[in-house]
Amino acid sequence: MGFFDSIKRFKKQLEQVESSVYSSNQSLLEVYERNAKLEAEIALRTNELDRANKQMLTLQHVWDMMNSSKPLSSVLNAIVNSLQGELGYLYSFIVKQKADNDGTYFQIVASSKDDFGIKFSEYFNCDVADFRMTFPDISEIKNAIKENRIYQSTELLKLIYEFIPQLGEENIKTFLNASNMKSYILVPLMSKQTHFGSLVVFSSRETVSNNELNFLNLFAKQIELAITIADLFQAVKEQAITDGMTGLYNRRYFEEFIKKEAVRAERQGQKFTVIGLDLDHLKQINDAYGHNYGDIAIKAIAEVLKNNARSIDIAARMGGEEFNLILPGVDSAGGCIAAERIRKAIEAVDLEKIGHITASLGVATYLEHSDDIDELLEITDRAMYESKRNGRNRVTIARPAHETSWQELAVNTFIDILTKHRIPVDEKTSKVLAQKLQEMNNDKLYQVADSLVETYNPEHTEGSVKQKVQIASLLAKRFDLPKESIDKLKIAVLLYDIGNTMLPKELLRKKEPLTEEEKLSIKQHPVIAAREILEPISNVVDIIPIIEKHHENWNGTGYPAKISGDDIPIESQIILIIDSYFALLEKRPYRDAMTKEEAIKQIEKDINQKWSEKLAREFIGIVQNEG
Repeated sequence: MGFFDSIKRFKKQLEQVESSVYSSNQSLLEVYERNAKLEAEIALRTNELDRANKQMLTLQHVWDMMNSSKPLSSVLNAIVNSLQGELGYLYSFIVKQKADNDGTYFQIVASSKDDFGIKFSEYFNCDVADFRMTFPDISEIKNAIKENRIYQSTELLKLIYEFIPQLGEENIKTFLNASNMKSYILVPLMSKQTHFGSLVVFSSRETVSNNELNFLNLFAKQIELAITIADLFQAVKEQAITDGMTGLYNRRYFEEFIKKEAVRAERQGQKFTVIGLDLDHLKQINDAYGHNYGDIAIKAIAEVLKNNARSIDIAARMGGEEFNLILPGVDSAGGCIAAERIRKAIEAVDLEKIGHITASLGVATYLEHSDDIDELLEITDRAMYESKRNGRNRVTIARPAHETSWQELAVNTFIDILTKHRIPVDEKTSKVLAQKLQEMNNDKLYQVADSLVETYNPEHTEGSVKQKVQIASLLAKRFDLPKESIDKLKIAVLLYDIGNTMLPKELLRKKEPLTEEEKLSIKQHPVIAAREILEPISNVVDIIPIIEKHHENWNGTGYPAKISGDDIPIESQIILIIDSYFALLEKRPYRDAMTKEEAIKQIEKDINQKWSEKLAREFIGIVQNEG
């Protein structure tokens, strides 16, 4: 083989090696390109998975809010913050249509807490949620809301200027140029098949993907469900604290609020005033026009209270035609001015068929008339009933509790019972007795009490009520009871048996032995008196326990609770022995009246059974000295 042949062969071998190397390089390049493509695909899928996880987290957050009992405002704020924080939106808010005396407008009801809000406040020297907005007059947005579909646009300047034109177009443009916002997305929100408002999000991206649109659609549905549930929670809450007929707060809420207000008043050394109000002549309205018109009159009172109350005032319907109004931070002078304004507003109301209505009002101030809530409400009621006694349609300022006699309290209670027909006494009798009480005379008070007893006990001895009160007072002093307790006892003596008016007369006058069922009915009468007749009258709330226990025996065989010994209030023990003694002196269908001596002997027989020996001896000593 020649030299040139060797050169040719070497060249050929070299070409083969070069070809092999080139092929290898091509394979490596293909592998590299495939790996790079795969890495890009993995990064894309990872980003999508991360976004999906964030979307799921946001939806879970909304779901958690839906299962809470938080107010709607808290739910909406949590929603917009979760959306902004977890999905990378720069700012988000919910705008809703509202209305007031100046017309309809739009306002942000929830917004995310982020740099945008801070920068906006600093730049414009105000909060974006403070504005009364005009809804954008942009046809695309209107169509999107009408069709309930999402709308996306890059025209940020136009949107913000349409919402808040008072900011100025140039100012908005300067502010946006300094931000990273590229577009906005408007999501219509529905609640109960009507347009609730719109969710608006600002994005750093100019476009929105189909996946993002699908998520926002799903997100909107979850928001709508959250709004519906929050509204239901709010409705249930309002039903629990408001009066169904008038929309005012109910007694339960009033009683809770006044306790908190008392704590605040004492802490800050600031008074508050209570106005008690009672619609005049409701029964006459009901009788003349029907109960529907009585309800109309009650609702009219409620509207007057709503229109004349400040935002911090609490107006409540306490039951029937009675209302209370709490005026935080107002003293008695201010309270009287407010009460007179309310009285005039009520008098000015002209209702169909009924005509003009009036109300009687009482005013009392915490830390001025009393520093005890129960006492404050009592003297408010007393002042209100004094307005009624003095001719109705007037305002009366309360006197401090220590200046009010037990007789006045008793008179007010009887007036309430008679005028509001809390017991089954005919209207003519109620009217006559109520007129007697207007004179505020002690003898008239005893006469009224005697007359009421006679309605269910024809054998009642006229004048015995006064004797009972006198003996009770003497007994109480023997047991060193304070004046306040003695006064309560006197009132309890006047009222303790009023529950008998609720029992059938034929049962009380029956000559034959009572059946077990009939005995049970009679045993229940102290509870009936206390709960059904007296409990609605705040003046005598603290007297109810005395009356409830006045049939409890010393040895525990009494009723209704079968308590014994010193567990029975001494006031209740005193009423029992007095009631038993006077009952023995009266004729009954099943026995003749006893003499004084016979009655005393019976009292002695029941020592350590119905009453203690000490009480019996003190009592016998008093009645033997009566002459």
